[in-house]
Amino acid sequence: AADKINLIPQDFFAELCEQIIQHLNHKIPGVNTAELCQRIQTSGIEINVGDLAKIANIVSFLFSTAARNNLSTEELVTTLGKAVSTLPKHVVQVVRHVWNEQGKSISVSEDARNTATVGQFVDIKWKLGVAMSSDACRSLKYPYVTVTLKVAEPSGQITDKSFEMTIPQFKNFFRQFKEMAAVLETV
Repeated sequence: AADKINLIPQDFFAELCEQIIQHLNHKIPGVNTAELCQRIQTSGIEINVGDLAKIANIVSFLFSTAARNNLSTEELVTTLGKAVSTLPKHVVQVVRHVWNEQGKSISVSEDARNTATVGQFVDIKWKLGVAMSSDACRSLKYPYVTVTLKVAEPSGQITDKSFEMTIPQFKNFFRQFKEMAAVLETV
């Protein structure tokens, strides 16, 4: 991932850093690396989502560690220079600028450090389909529901989780959601 950071233009890297700071401040559920990667690729840069996600994780770790240790901008840049001597100049400039402008806003509470994190639900999409046939069976006519959950992982990456259910499974799923809603009404 370290060699891929050279490929990211300064404006896209700045946007990535801004999103990471917003995520660390709990203003957004996560960094949408898939969308950002698509925009970078549209601009003609060859990079894949996996590499961009690794870079986002590294920068997120850098910012959260710097916040935890109350590093000043100069301390962060000096430490970064000692750890990684091959970073491009524009990356160091962006890190310096973003940390100088927004670094102190990152709140690292003791509760947040000690809490076990799980993914955060962002969105749900579903569709009803019918399997008409397959190479093993000529006439299925089998209805199913495909559900796609958009989840912000604890690392800040937004991922899609998809699964299929039969109609009886979907009815059970729906019943459980109704039960959860009823319990939430009493809270």
